[in-house]
Amino acid sequence: MADQPARREGILTGDTIAAAATAAGRAAIGVVRISGPDAARIARAVCGRELKPRHAELCRFRAADGETIDEGIALYFPKPASFTGEDVVELQCHGSPIVVDWLLEAVGGLGARAAGPGEFSLRAFLNDKLDLTQAEAIADLIASGSRAQVRAAGHSLAGRFSERVAGLQAKLTELRARAETWLDFPDEDIDHTALAELEERWTALREAMALVEHEAAHGSRLSDGLDVALAGLPNAGKSSLMNQLAGAETAIVTEVPGTTRDTLRETIVLGGIALTLVDMAGLRRTEDRVEGEGVRRAEAEIAKADRVLWVADIQDGLELAQSGARRAIPQDKPYDIVLNKIDVIHGLPRQFDDGGSTVIALSAKTGAGVDALRRHLRALAGLDESHEGGFSARRRHLAALAKAREHVEAAGPLLATGLELAAEELKAAQAALDALTGEHTSDDLLGEIFSSFCIGK
Repeated sequence: MADQPARREGILTGDTIAAAATAAGRAAIGVVRISGPDAARIARAVCGRELKPRHAELCRFRAADGETIDEGIALYFPKPASFTGEDVVELQCHGSPIVVDWLLEAVGGLGARAAGPGEFSLRAFLNDKLDLTQAEAIADLIASGSRAQVRAAGHSLAGRFSERVAGLQAKLTELRARAETWLDFPDEDIDHTALAELEERWTALREAMALVEHEAAHGSRLSDGLDVALAGLPNAGKSSLMNQLAGAETAIVTEVPGTTRDTLRETIVLGGIALTLVDMAGLRRTEDRVEGEGVRRAEAEIAKADRVLWVADIQDGLELAQSGARRAIPQDKPYDIVLNKIDVIHGLPRQFDDGGSTVIALSAKTGAGVDALRRHLRALAGLDESHEGGFSARRRHLAALAKAREHVEAAGPLLATGLELAAEELKAAQAALDALTGEHTSDDLLGEIFSSFCIGK
C-alpha cells in the first residue's frame, strides 16, 4: 500500500505528483516528471515493466486501455538519492503537446495528482536536499537573462550564499557562547580582558555581516533588477532623458516647466537585467494642487528607489546641482548627478567621481554622453566583471540580513553594560539568519516563494 500523505505544518508532502518538466509548446523532447511513493508503481504500469534504478530504458508508454501513447526513454531514481528525496521517475517522450498531455493523463489516472508551481523544489527543500536559498536559486537560474545572472544563480545553487550565512552563524554562536559563559557567574563583573575579547569578536562579526550584505545587494540587483528615479528641478530634461534611455517617446516633452505631473514608469533591459526608470514631477514649491500632488508622489518614489539620478541643467552649475540633490534626497539614498544640456553650451560629454557620486555630463536632446550613462547603469545593475564570485539574492534576503545586522548593532553597547540583553540581541540575529536558509520558516513564506516557480520545477 502506498504511504499516506504526510503534512508539515499544513503542507501536503506524502502524495505522488506529476507535471511536464519542459516548456509548453512543440519541441523535440518533452519530459513528464513524477515524484512520490507511487512513482515506481505508476512507471511500471505505463512502461509495462520494472525500471532499473538510474538506467535509461527505451519503453513504449501505454494508456490505461493499452493503447501506445509514444516510445521514449524512462529513468527511475529511487529515494533518497533523487532531486526531491522521494522516488522520482522521468518519462522522456516526443515533444508534441498532445503526446505530453496524453502521457500526463495516463499518469494522473494511475494516482498522481498535478503538481503545483515549484512543488518538486519544495519537496527537495522539505527533504533537506536543498536549503531555501538554493531552492530560490533554481528559479533565478531559470529566469536568468544574462551570463552574469546565470553565474550568480549557479553559485547560490552550489551553496555559496548558504556558506556565507553559515559563516555568520558560526561567528554569532561563538560570540553568544562567550557572552553567556559570564551569565553563569552573575555575581562577578566581567574583566577587561574578557570584555576586550567580546568586543573584538563583535567587531569581526560586524565586518563579516557588512561584506555579506554587500555581496547580497549585488546579487539582488542581478535577480530583481534596479529601480532608478529620475529626479530634479522642473525643465531639467528628465523626460527627455527617459525617452533617450527607453528608445521611445514615452514621456511628453515641452519647454513648459511642470509638464510632468504624475509618475511614469518604463522598464528597459540592459544586458538581460531589468532596469525600471521612474520619471516624475520636478521638485519645487507650487500653489498648483495637481502639480503639488505630483511633487508629493515624486518624493515618495525617491524614497522607494534603489538609486536616484539627479538631473540638472549644466548651465546652473555643478554646485547648485549638488546642493539641490542633498536637500531633496534622503541621506542614506545613493544618487548620481546628470548634468544635462551640454548641447546648449557646446560642451563635450564627460564623467567623473565626486565624493561618492558619479557625475555625467550629457545631452538628452542629442544623445551625446547617454551611452556613458547606460554603461554606468549597467555597472550599478551588476553587469560589471568585478563580481564573478558573487551569488544571486533576493530582496527578502536583504531584509533578513538587515534585521540581523540591526540586532548585532544593538548588542555591541550592551556587552559592557547589559550582557544578558546583549545575548538576547545576538539570539534574535541568529533567528533572522535562520529565515534565510529556511531553518525556521513559516508556511505562508514558503507558499509565497514557491508559488513563483514554474510548474514541473
